Amino acid sequence: MASGEPGFISDHFDDGKAGSDRATRGLLLAAISHPAPESWFERHDWPTLLVAAVIYGSWLCLLASHRYVPWWLTAPLAGYVVQWHFSLQHEAIHALRGIPRWLRRALVWPPLGIWFPFELYRRSHLRHHRSHHLTYPGEDTESYYHEEEDWEDYGHLSRWLLIVNQTFLGRILVGPLLRTPHFVCKEVGKIIAGDLSDLGIWLRHAVAVALILWLVIEVFEMSALQYLAEFVYPGIALGMMRSFTEHRWGEQPRERTAVVESNWVFGLLFLWNNLHVVHHAFPTLPWWKVPRVWRHHRERIQAYNGGFVFRGYGEIARRWLLTPNFIPVHPPSLASRISES
Repeated sequence: MASGEPGFISDHFDDGKAGSDRATRGLLLAAISHPAPESWFERHDWPTLLVAAVIYGSWLCLLASHRYVPWWLTAPLAGYVVQWHFSLQHEAIHALRGIPRWLRRALVWPPLGIWFPFELYRRSHLRHHRSHHLTYPGEDTESYYHEEEDWEDYGHLSRWLLIVNQTFLGRILVGPLLRTPHFVCKEVGKIIAGDLSDLGIWLRHAVAVALILWLVIEVFEMSALQYLAEFVYPGIALGMMRSFTEHRWGEQPRERTAVVESNWVFGLLFLWNNLHVVHHAFPTLPWWKVPRVWRHHRERIQAYNGGFVFRGYGEIARRWLLTPNFIPVHPPSLASRISES
């Protein structure tokens, strides 16, 4: 493998089945064994640094102009910028290797989206990539599935909300309201139980959020509620759109990760993480190389993930606007997995 080539996390897809999976992985590796030469601009991550500069500059401009621009125009633009910053944080976890680690983290640490400390997101997301049981609740940190045994104990309202959350419209509108309280309650519960291992992270996050809100309120004269409504909520909602059908249960782990082809508006917003199976196969591949790998090896990658490919978010919305894409009960129940092991 050439020096500097993105690593392939084969364990992530290894389900113990022989032959064709290993052969396909070998073909995928061969596909990028001779990557195109990088320019100086690419080698030092200037595409990502340029994106970072545009994000922070746009954020400040939107704050400065909020009194002169109607909310219905500010909200989608601000949501785009906040979600773009979330995408930048994701890139800093996996790539952005052209700058020192401390600078990489400092570049994305400011919590423009308020709700999630970057340090916890980094830890959780790396666990998601290291999971040998993608989509399994309790093992995959980003799974939307629930154990059958737990599902039976939920009340009717909880089940209804979770099913609504599996519709495209529900995920965008209700998803942020379900995800945030669940996460906060989980973290508060840990502290109440005496687990203070993450307390320092939360204290640093609280200081950073206070600084962001001070800037918003005192310097740009925007209320905290307005910032949450016009910047934070739309940003999280756009992220919910991206992750709506990112993973689903499949008999073979390599068939559990999707590709959503899209235009430059959404591709740049998500730093091409919508081509998700390419990212999972080559997690350290810089964002600007992901579309090239997909274009050049589309048929090979599509065969690899079992054709789990969509033509765009419009197709996804048409299919599942008001219809659940799946009932979020994981097919192999916990009891059956224990009995098989």
